Amino acid sequence: MTEPPKAVFLSYASQDSDAARRICEALRAGRIEVWFDQSELRGGDVWDQKIRRQIRDCALFVPIISANTQSRLEGYFRREWRLAVDRTHDMAAEKAFLVPVVIDDTNDRVASVPEEFRVVQWTRLPGGDTPPAFAERMARLLSVDLAASGNGPAVAQTRARALWLIVPVALLAIGYFIFAKFGKPTPSAPPPAAQAAVSASSPPGAGAIPEKSIAVLPFLNMSSDKEQDYFSDGLSEELIDLLTQVPDLRVPARTSSFYFRGKADDIAAIARKLRVAHLLEGSVRKAGGRLRITAELIRADSGYHLWSETYDRDAKDVFKVQDEIAAAVVGALKVKLLSAPDSSARQTQNPEAYSQYLLGRQILEQGDWNIAQRAVAAFRKAVALDPAYAPAWAGLALAVDLGAQQESVSTSDFEKGRRAAMEAAEKAIALAPDLADGYVSRGFMRAWENRDFAGAAADYQRALALEPDSPRVLRGFAGSVLMPTGRLDEALAAIQKSLHSDPLNSGYWRTLALTQWARHECPAAIENLNRSLSLVSEQSNTAAFLGYCLLTENKPEEALKVSQRATATPFRLQTAAMAEHDLGHQAEAERLLKELIEHFKAQAAYQIAEVYARWGDRSHAFEWLDAAYAQNDGGLTMLKIDPMLDTLHGDPRFAALLRKMHLPE
Repeated sequence: MTEPPKAVFLSYASQDSDAARRICEALRAGRIEVWFDQSELRGGDVWDQKIRRQIRDCALFVPIISANTQSRLEGYFRREWRLAVDRTHDMAAEKAFLVPVVIDDTNDRVASVPEEFRVVQWTRLPGGDTPPAFAERMARLLSVDLAASGNGPAVAQTRARALWLIVPVALLAIGYFIFAKFGKPTPSAPPPAAQAAVSASSPPGAGAIPEKSIAVLPFLNMSSDKEQDYFSDGLSEELIDLLTQVPDLRVPARTSSFYFRGKADDIAAIARKLRVAHLLEGSVRKAGGRLRITAELIRADSGYHLWSETYDRDAKDVFKVQDEIAAAVVGALKVKLLSAPDSSARQTQNPEAYSQYLLGRQILEQGDWNIAQRAVAAFRKAVALDPAYAPAWAGLALAVDLGAQQESVSTSDFEKGRRAAMEAAEKAIALAPDLADGYVSRGFMRAWENRDFAGAAADYQRALALEPDSPRVLRGFAGSVLMPTGRLDEALAAIQKSLHSDPLNSGYWRTLALTQWARHECPAAIENLNRSLSLVSEQSNTAAFLGYCLLTENKPEEALKVSQRATATPFRLQTAAMAEHDLGHQAEAERLLKELIEHFKAQAAYQIAEVYARWGDRSHAFEWLDAAYAQNDGGLTMLKIDPMLDTLHGDPRFAALLRKMHLPE
């Protein structure tokens, strides 16, 4: 029997020939046959027939997508794309064939491409620069196809397109959880510099990689509907939660595991950066009421496949599949179990309620006030379909609270939203008193909305009793209770512990830095704020906190420069005003402060007070702190430990405000 072709076909617009050539050279250097030759791009029937034959016979088809293809509504490359898509109609769903590559910042959601391209995940090779890992993955994918055809080594077929974890990711987890009241984070794809930060961002005290450790990579959405991404992501996150319950098994949290989506890192590199010995990856196809889920457990140092399985089930059986996968993984790892992983506490009997819950949770994790109402709508649908669904009630509490932070929300609607959020949290606890979710939601709101730090502490301690090693609970406890009440040593220990489970979470590095800043350890805080920004470059206020630290270190020029990176205008104006003051540019400082007051006095009273305190103007500082109290400004939660307010310490008015805030003097 003739061996099937193993060639890769590159399809590109003529303006992208240089980038295509670089990709071609990198693949050929990896001993991969590539059908690409500029000298033959002459047109005509003979040439056209050759191209058609190559597309029919190639093993992988790589469309190169760019601003050039976007701007050209006609072109021969579009005929090539159509021919490749036509060929997929005769292929099994599991077969890898289309491998889209983007060479600039073209967005996959708006790109002018066939819909079939959107079903598979994309990789980004800026300018055509191709790392060796990309060629290695292409070679591995080619070997999978050979195994599937019976002419190659017996490699597990379920890898297929599940290897391609190629979508940019926002790394903010539930980004507004802590310090949300300082301003909302803006998700973005990590910049190239973030790769260097990954290797530098080992959690404090990291040692040897434990043998009993596993990272769950985001399962690939193989459904035709890209909007189903939330379902495959949700499945991955539920598996993380289940495996975290296993004693002595180290499982990195969602943000760190999902960081590598869209990266060219190979399995060994991912495992090394996450400090795990094993990886679990897979794919999900959801069509109507049916599911096909594939999962594969890989030994990272050798690439050996310890276990793989495909599940064809009714959608209502998704929880059972989760439990089966978790149990199979634990069995393959030979971890000693006190009891089998069990998702029963989180279950609903209504598949659509679960689907809406996953959608709401995905929206929440973006931490964006402006889209919070979409999360509210999803969670409301979930609890309407299943009124006893406790995790959905806990999610609804957070979504309603987040939506109330929008600038357009009136004071009365804000208060109404707070009450509704608290009621939802109480409902979650009443329905599932042994589930941490409700306590986390209520604890957050007790601290940031009600200034009830004793009640918040009780909620977080209950959540920690239920999930002792949960990074989200540890970080929440640190940011909502320990830091505000001045228990900085305990806060530092809690956030360092959370980083062991989620070492690539930009928010956790920021919380660590803010704890250090509150302890007046500015050099360490500056280092970790830069780490946070290297992981997620566009954040509302992290650059402002970096500016605060630089001002404390008497570096106003650097503070002024870094202030411009804050995406939230109030923080940008505030930090710039303080930096200009320290530089002796008082007129410019006054202008910036005036602009801050004119446009943001209703949202940034606390930040205005910080400026006056920094300038030594106690009278105006307390005037604006009183305004912040009247507005229920969340920034006041950090009143006790905020170094920007050091000049106010010892003043009776400061002690009186601490008492009003229920904070220890």
